[in-house]
Amino acid sequence: MHASRTRGQPAAVAAVRAMLQTGMPHALLLVGPSGVGKTTLALDIAAALLCVADREAAERPCGVCRGCRAVAHGNHPDLHRLAPSGAGAVIGIGGKDERGVRELVGGLSLLPVEGGARVALVSEADRMTEDAQSALLKTLEEPPSRTTIVLCADDEERMLPTIRSRCVRLRLGPVGVREVEAILEERGVADAPTASRLARLSGGRPGLAMAYALAPEAAVVRAEMGRTLLDLLAAGRTRRLAGVRDLAARAGELAKALALGAARAGADAGIADAAPARGRGRGKAAAAGAADPVAGAAPDAAEAAEASEEASGRAARVPAAERRRAAIALISAWRELVRDLGLVSAGQTATIHEPALLDELQAVAPRFDAAAAAAALVRLDDAGEQLEGNVSPELVLDVLALRWRLPAGTA
Repeated sequence: MHASRTRGQPAAVAAVRAMLQTGMPHALLLVGPSGVGKTTLALDIAAALLCVADREAAERPCGVCRGCRAVAHGNHPDLHRLAPSGAGAVIGIGGKDERGVRELVGGLSLLPVEGGARVALVSEADRMTEDAQSALLKTLEEPPSRTTIVLCADDEERMLPTIRSRCVRLRLGPVGVREVEAILEERGVADAPTASRLARLSGGRPGLAMAYALAPEAAVVRAEMGRTLLDLLAAGRTRRLAGVRDLAARAGELAKALALGAARAGADAGIADAAPARGRGRGKAAAAGAADPVAGAAPDAAEAAEASEEASGRAARVPAAERRRAAIALISAWRELVRDLGLVSAGQTATIHEPALLDELQAVAPRFDAAAAAAALVRLDDAGEQLEGNVSPELVLDVLALRWRLPAGTA
């Protein structure tokens, strides 16, 4: 692809180039962590299919023709886009004042405005409700002529098997740190030292790195959260409960700052899907009692439930969807901190996400070994799944706070 803007994904770009030469499938599913470039690749695919330059298929998009410019500016009449919306940040079936799958399908049923190809791009397709996925299924089975549907998803397991089975799947992984640094420097959003730090902080996700670069306060909040979590490891129960509740509020600020940065990044030629990570769980429980925050830990759960009741008056003043987003943002940052602790404990400091916390991590790591880190990651993964399943954010975080302590005999 001649004018592709996708960076750090050579295998995926090569696969798309081959598809353009041999025939693009009617549906693609781009899978990978938030911010690695799924939306950018999807837009490259759209530009290649809607490019009107006199070139070989594999050399499209040209980047300069009318079709390519319209895709880049977001106003091509034959590019139909759909993304999560509303308080729950989901993609619904649509109707009334809500744009959803019905509107997308209806648009694809009409003749192309330009008379050529049509492309549908669904961002965060794993946020589609089950009804919305069912409504899209028939179009995937019998797509209109010359129509390509591109679905982008962070977690494909949240999608119906019938949806996944009708798509050609491409996986995108984290981008190399040096590549992310180069992207930030080329875009003029960070100097070399800052670009290096943000590339590591983002875990190889250019979109997230761009969001941090364009909302500098977010990185400050993130570092403060990490230091507070490390301090809470040696604190008593009461302080841990109060501290994690305060951190949830700070995580809400972090999520808003990153959303602002992501919006600014989205205006910068669509460099990548800059949405911050939602912190979903990464698997089923691997330890007894982990699947349910109450099971197997009655004393902790009872105390957490009592603490949640005390906090309910304050929490009621914040919309439920906002509290849930803040909790998910906190768990995402918490999980990466635990990962860093495990790496430092193993002597692998070169790949930690937050170099600014290296001294604090090294002070705690001898008392928080790999086994403790693994157990904490299981709890955090399960907590992320519970939040996606509408378990009370306050109860989930309180149970995590009660279990967030140094292993016995190490304090």
